[in-house]
Amino acid sequence: MTDPALPAFPQLSAEDREALADLARRQQAGLRMRGRIVLACAEQLTNTEVAQQLGVAPATVAKWRERYLRRGVAGLHDAPRSGRPRSTGRQEAEARVAAVLEQARAGAPVPSTRSLSDTLGLSQSTIARIWREQQAMLPDPPDVRPGGPHREAGGEAARTVAAPVPGPPRIPRQLLSDHVYTLLRDWIVGGRLAPGQRLVESEIARDFGTSQAPPREAIKRLAYEGLVISQPHRGTYVARVSERQARDVRDIRVMFEEYAARRVAGGLDAEHTRLLTEDVTRLRRAAAEDDIGAFRDADMSFHRHVCEAARNAALIRLWRMIESSLWDLHVLGDPRYAGSWGAMAEHHAELLDVLRSGDPDVAGPMFADHAAGEAARYLPDTAGPAAAPER
Repeated sequence: MTDPALPAFPQLSAEDREALADLARRQQAGLRMRGRIVLACAEQLTNTEVAQQLGVAPATVAKWRERYLRRGVAGLHDAPRSGRPRSTGRQEAEARVAAVLEQARAGAPVPSTRSLSDTLGLSQSTIARIWREQQAMLPDPPDVRPGGPHREAGGEAARTVAAPVPGPPRIPRQLLSDHVYTLLRDWIVGGRLAPGQRLVESEIARDFGTSQAPPREAIKRLAYEGLVISQPHRGTYVARVSERQARDVRDIRVMFEEYAARRVAGGLDAEHTRLLTEDVTRLRRAAAEDDIGAFRDADMSFHRHVCEAARNAALIRLWRMIESSLWDLHVLGDPRYAGSWGAMAEHHAELLDVLRSGDPDVAGPMFADHAAGEAARYLPDTAGPAAAPER
């Protein structure tokens, strides 16, 4: 039965059906249910009918139906996710303790760990650990203790100054998870951490002199950006990209994008104009916030909407088949890109403009060049000749 409020669910490819069947057999209850939901949706059942059949809420069915339609089988896994995957409680606690330490250096009263625990909703032991971590990051850190008065070292009745923690990198104070993320990302992009190298939270925590929470949050962000791969029961590894596989997928993408652009140019409907305009807005916002994961999400959404605007069912099915490879192989939105993300966002605005212009002979080659990684010719001179994040 087809719900008139829902578009017909596309026919599953043999590859997708096999992957979904594998999910439906998984031990993890979440993944197993997601696979079963999509398989049921492929039988053209409504969300309500699937929910009744599987014993879940219709909203749950709607969520995983939409996730599959947007990103294919890859969208059923927990990563990548939209937004920054950071613990709000931990982030707020780090920021609050950092502010307290700054105020204490100016002579302000120091609250107790119990009062901070009550305010932030975290355990006293967690607050105490964050306190030690934040204090260790200070240059020449004074021994500021929760719940008591404080005077700077060198003043009258000064307290003992804690010795700097040996070993961990000394870096400007921000949130610890941001410190760890920034350094790990630099090491991956710079080659200090090699593709395929395993990342162990406990070892990273020991190297940085922190608890495991900051490395855990940093690794979540790196996984969202596609720089690391987390595999259940196997661990987390620096993403390994096969250049040959990437080239093969990129060649297919060039053909798809040129065909779609030629077909859409001059015939872009109002709905896809709205969707693509929203994608450009998301790209600009992500670039301004330096949120690489969100930029990649918006980039993927933009090119998917161009293919959908072509109104060729076969093209849409083929695009969905290669979409996970575009993400995993960094063929679309390479997170290692060191150029101007803002300039690349503006280039997508130009791509949208050329679709509106109505000239297939301009739109087709421009999209093909973009997909082939030659978008630098359209970017400001300051971006340099190697500025394109498209591989």
